Amino acid sequence: MIGTLDVIVLDCPDTRALARFYAELLGGEIVGYDEAWAEVVLPIEGYRPLVALQRVDDYRAPVWPGQDVPQQVHLDVKVDDLDAGGTAVLAIGATATGEGTDTFRVFLDPAGHPFCLIHPND
Repeated sequence: MIGTLDVIVLDCPDTRALARFYAELLGGEIVGYDEAWAEVVLPIEGYRPLVALQRVDDYRAPVWPGQDVPQQVHLDVKVDDLDAGGTAVLAIGATATGEGTDTFRVFLDPAGHPFCLIHPND
């Protein structure tokens, strides 16, 4: 195991509205939000994974079942060490994007879906 699923992140145009929707749908609680990011804690022991909503400028809703506008979601995988986690995911077929900060790095899975390795500063 390289890491643990920490956050499921959905792109959206309005973090507050979508956080309210998922809190109601899943019986969760909104634990924080601003215009760019919101988090909903689920009613499960340990509170992980979270459902997070990420505002995207010029958001376009996915087209289902077509792929004219693909689904917009990514996983945040918590690791103890970003460098070691990065090396491990590259070894199983991920591609590095070169994007990130000191607390996260963005990779693509073998089919091109983005995901983040995260290591929050304590």
